[in-house]
Amino acid sequence: MDGRDLVRSVKAVGSAGVAHGLRTVRAAWRRRRADAGGLPSRGAERARVPGAVLDVEPGPGGGVVRFARSELRIAVAANGAVFWGWDGAGPEPSYALGGRCPEPDPRAVLEPDKDGGWRVVAERVTVAVSRHGAIEVRTPGGVPLRRDLPPRWWEPAGGGPARWSQRSEVAADARFFGLGGRARGPRLRDGTYRLWNTDPGHACGPGDDPLHITMPVQLVVADAGTHLVFHDNSWDGAVTLREGEEGAGSGHDRAGASELRMAGGPLRCWVVVGTPARVAHVWSSLTGPPALPPTWALGHHHTRRGFGGEQDVRRVVAAHHEHGLPLDAVHLDIEHYEAHQVFTVDEDRFPKLPVLAEELRRDGIRLVSVVEPAVRAAPGNAVYDGGTDADAFVRDASGRTVRGVVHPGETVFPDFTHARVRQWWGGLYRERLDRGFAGFWHDMNEPTSFAAFGETTLPRSARHALEGRGGDHRQAHNVYALCMAEAAYEGLLGLVPEERPFLMSRSGWAGMQRYGGALPGDVATGWPGLRASLSLVLGLGLCGVPYSGPDVGGPDGGPSPELYLRRLQLGSYLPLFRTHASPRAGRGEPWESGPEVLEHARVALVERRRLLPYFVTLAHLARRTGAPWVRPLWWGAPEDRALRDCEDAFLLGDGLLVAPVLDPGADRRAVRLPRGRWYDTATGRAYEGPGQVLVDAPLARIPVFARAGAVIPVRGEEGGLELEVWAPAPGRTGGGLVVPDAGDGWEEPEIERYATRLQGGRVVVEREREGGTGEPPRPVRIRGLGPS
Repeated sequence: MDGRDLVRSVKAVGSAGVAHGLRTVRAAWRRRRADAGGLPSRGAERARVPGAVLDVEPGPGGGVVRFARSELRIAVAANGAVFWGWDGAGPEPSYALGGRCPEPDPRAVLEPDKDGGWRVVAERVTVAVSRHGAIEVRTPGGVPLRRDLPPRWWEPAGGGPARWSQRSEVAADARFFGLGGRARGPRLRDGTYRLWNTDPGHACGPGDDPLHITMPVQLVVADAGTHLVFHDNSWDGAVTLREGEEGAGSGHDRAGASELRMAGGPLRCWVVVGTPARVAHVWSSLTGPPALPPTWALGHHHTRRGFGGEQDVRRVVAAHHEHGLPLDAVHLDIEHYEAHQVFTVDEDRFPKLPVLAEELRRDGIRLVSVVEPAVRAAPGNAVYDGGTDADAFVRDASGRTVRGVVHPGETVFPDFTHARVRQWWGGLYRERLDRGFAGFWHDMNEPTSFAAFGETTLPRSARHALEGRGGDHRQAHNVYALCMAEAAYEGLLGLVPEERPFLMSRSGWAGMQRYGGALPGDVATGWPGLRASLSLVLGLGLCGVPYSGPDVGGPDGGPSPELYLRRLQLGSYLPLFRTHASPRAGRGEPWESGPEVLEHARVALVERRRLLPYFVTLAHLARRTGAPWVRPLWWGAPEDRALRDCEDAFLLGDGLLVAPVLDPGADRRAVRLPRGRWYDTATGRAYEGPGQVLVDAPLARIPVFARAGAVIPVRGEEGGLELEVWAPAPGRTGGGLVVPDAGDGWEEPEIERYATRLQGGRVVVEREREGGTGEPPRPVRIRGLGPS
């Protein structure tokens, strides 16, 4: 413990209370002592590289290339994804994959290449392996997209897992995206990004990294093409990125570079090449389709720090109704628990919780409960006693139960990497359902354990089942929240099989979309936090998690009325839309900020309700195609360099472009438009892209554009589904997909396809069917012809 640790310890004691502070100091010392005795010392290490190629063994979809000091297995799957693994690493077992590994492509064969190397040629990609172990991914036309240099391992002389590094080169014009939820993005500039799910302990902004959801998933976009690379390894690691430069150094290009360093685990990866839409579809087929939220979860959620009790909830709900603010869900945080212990209720403040839940449900409002993994370590606590009997809690290397400090005090942690523990935990949600809760919000699940110094998580030496393979927290940490989500999702499927579960998680890993969405932690309420909110959602969407959104509001003080409205306006167009009041931090509900704020907030909330059928459609399409709801502007034109560098606007599906106001005092803003005609939805004025336009952005709204020819499903004044059709440009056609709401069950509604065209000065809208076209079965409202 050095001087800085001592200062942090004193601050913890002083700010959080003596008893809690002493517990966090004790927990930190316990973790440090456990790791000192439970982790092997690395000692001397031997460096290793593959060496020269010796021979090959062709196999389905590829084969094995043997080198002097290593071997490489490579295969192209039938869906076009490429897998390779070093030193015997195969695609399974994997927490990321959503099922069995896809079958290999029988048409792809391993064949000799130039200079003593080998290559696998497939329909959509060529993979070349040099005689010293470099791997190059090329387009079908032979243009290089990525070159991985021969990897390097450092192996402990006394045995144990080897750490390794993999350096890669990409085109000079390439841009990096992804790596999970990053506050500084969505374009990932030069720097190092850690791969270790982390609770920063405060509201985050663009300068904070890592955060709650990290993934070794990169999306690389260049003139030559787009590709995704996923290193399937859950150990602690870091990615160092450096963008390239064209014409750098005597007219030569300097390639972009990526270096991945991992503390252990297998060196294996998947690569997908194609358009952004195709990459997303193949990635979804590998890791599993996104869970489909129930319809109510696509509306407006609200929570507040410290609901005082049932009457406080009723008061807030009644105020929403009184002020004409649509509301679809209310979230209860840990204050509704007895002594902050999960799966309990404070009976004094919430004596008739099922009655309250039923009242809200009759008003169309669902109740959502926070769930944390930490269990208070106290005999007599039913969850602790049941988990002890089931041998469900994480143990250290000597066999003792690992203890930490979280909201309930001294706590223990379920080992969600064991199927038996997941089944036990999933059954506990019966108590929540009986209380009337309809959805669940997983928090503190990195997992977090408060500590006065060092890491705020479990000891790295803590033991985990890892599906019977056995291992420690170095391997299990990043997948802990993913496995907790699986436990809840499967448990809810068994308890309420007729309804789609609603889960959202603060932490997770690749594949988390199979079980629900992401609420990626507390975002700072300042203007930089507004940009971080958009970055987090875009980054997660590109990594396969389409349903996410940070809180509008947070724990770190009240924003100005202007900033509050700009956050609310952005949030109302994001997939997960939750407002967060915190009266103790100086921020309440919108009616407490004056009539102007209230009126503008009402406009944003009513528009979200009007667009609910569009969000339903985007959710169904994401499940079928993997495409994120919120997309960067370059999604349909990745070759457009200006769009690749645009980070202050986004596409919402195919039909809308949203340009939030991200700077204080702005009442106009520049918006970069992709190719085609776009209509300002507020004024009806048409603009032509590609290019940049300057538009009004008054405090009452943010600029939103509709693509010419788009068909947007909306909620009519009577509550039914209507079609809002934006006139196609002359000589052009348009169209859109609509998926009608089929309720919160498992029915798969039919996708309705519509085509639009101009004919004799009027817009013709037709529904396309296998047997031909016909009239739309729904009311149609034409926009973009004359005054709006």
